[in-house]
Amino acid sequence: MPNLSKFRTPASRLFAGVAVLATATLGLAACAPAGSSGDADTIGVSLIVKTNSNPFFIAMQEGAEAAAADAGVSLTLAAGKEDGDEDTQIKAIEDAIARGDQGILITPNGPGVLDAIAKARDAGLYVIALDTPPDPADAVDITFATDNRLAGQLIGEWTAVQLGGEKATIALLDLFDDKIVSVDYNRDQGFLEGLGIDVADGNANGDEAATGTYSGGDYEIVGNEATNGAEDGGLAAMETLLSKNPNINVVYTINEPAAYGASQALLAAGKNLDDIIIISVDGGCAGVEGVVDGVIDATSQQYPVKMAELGVQAIVDIVKNGTTPEVTSGLDFFNTGVALVTDNPADGVDSIDTAAASEICWG
Repeated sequence: MPNLSKFRTPASRLFAGVAVLATATLGLAACAPAGSSGDADTIGVSLIVKTNSNPFFIAMQEGAEAAAADAGVSLTLAAGKEDGDEDTQIKAIEDAIARGDQGILITPNGPGVLDAIAKARDAGLYVIALDTPPDPADAVDITFATDNRLAGQLIGEWTAVQLGGEKATIALLDLFDDKIVSVDYNRDQGFLEGLGIDVADGNANGDEAATGTYSGGDYEIVGNEATNGAEDGGLAAMETLLSKNPNINVVYTINEPAAYGASQALLAAGKNLDDIIIISVDGGCAGVEGVVDGVIDATSQQYPVKMAELGVQAIVDIVKNGTTPEVTSGLDFFNTGVALVTDNPADGVDSIDTAAASEICWG
């Protein structure tokens, strides 16, 4: 039985630190807005993340702050009140335009922000998406992001090997159920593709056949539930799906906070986590420790600090010398990398162990 209390200790520190960091970042936004130094040559950049309640976005903010300090950029931080909060992001975009910023870095909370992004670009701001490519991709100047499709495929391929032909009774813990966001369907559908399941429309969650065969045997999808990428959302979603089918043995989660919430629900239901495969995406330090402890079996690690660093530098380059970044060959965004993290490698699936992942994790 995995030691859940051991996993919770660093995770709790991360989540408990959110409120302090959120307060600090809001203070920075109020006290040091872009261009406030009065220097006409100062480059003003706004970083607008989805929420301050996720260590992933806190790491992104910290990476942007460090990069901005090194480059002499005046950085303003803003965030949605929760994952999916488009209105607060729209207001932050409007503020960036009014302030005269040269660029915006944004992790879009949904399609509702696209009109505001278009206004920013029309006003001459260079807009870069981080982590979540918008749909369409050319709604921004460029995106720096994980290849989320590949991230999902990796955990799906790994899961198929681990099942060894056993029936897969699958719970899908997604991001939203009221809006379509590329990071959501790319991870979910990529996971199913990695398992060898026909996903029907690859840009939509939940339309694949509920039963059928995967690459190693039979499968049954119990359902898709939204988590909003949060621990409490993961717990509630897992409870709902367990009420539909208590025999779930594969749990896909949109991110590690959702995975941790799902594990709580499973333990509360008397389940042994050793009998259930829990896979996720993020690769934060708490998530990597969760793999060490057996709470999460495998996760695809992404690199939010790199996204932020590249974003700040790209705006500096475009302002100073007109140099614009290019997308990765074959993709419509710049791929910032992904690695499967597990201490139980599978034949034919590239991965790194938790020792290596701990050296490069965030949070």
